[in-house]
Amino acid sequence: MKITLNRINDDFLFECTNAQGNSILLDNTSQPGAKGVSPMESVLMAVAGCSGIDVVSILKKQRQNITGFQAEVEGERVQVEDAKPFKSINVKFLLEGEIDPKKAQKAAELSFEKYCSVSKTLEPNVEIGYEVYVNGEKI
Repeated sequence: MKITLNRINDDFLFECTNAQGNSILLDNTSQPGAKGVSPMESVLMAVAGCSGIDVVSILKKQRQNITGFQAEVEGERVQVEDAKPFKSINVKFLLEGEIDPKKAQKAAELSFEKYCSVSKTLEPNVEIGYEVYVNGEKI
């Protein structure tokens, strides 16, 4: 796996491109007029995307009818010398459709305990939690 990062302006805007040519913009969001996401926001996005792919994949295999899927991810950071790494990350899955709540909960559990490579990479240093809602009801 390889990505390429290219600086695309005179400040802090970078384009990150993968081997397939897909890209995202990274920027220093503490500066006015930022045109991309911060690197730390991209970490939260990676957790959401990785676990989201897992949950949807598992539920589709179980023939659950997902009509809406959203994940909200919040990270708490802590000062460690000059850096501010994540101390904890919490993911809230909001699913809509004809979905068995027990299957949705199990899918999230399997993602974080077994499949999600992003959360597994962070896990030794970051506490990762999750919540599952199906049709507005917390499981």
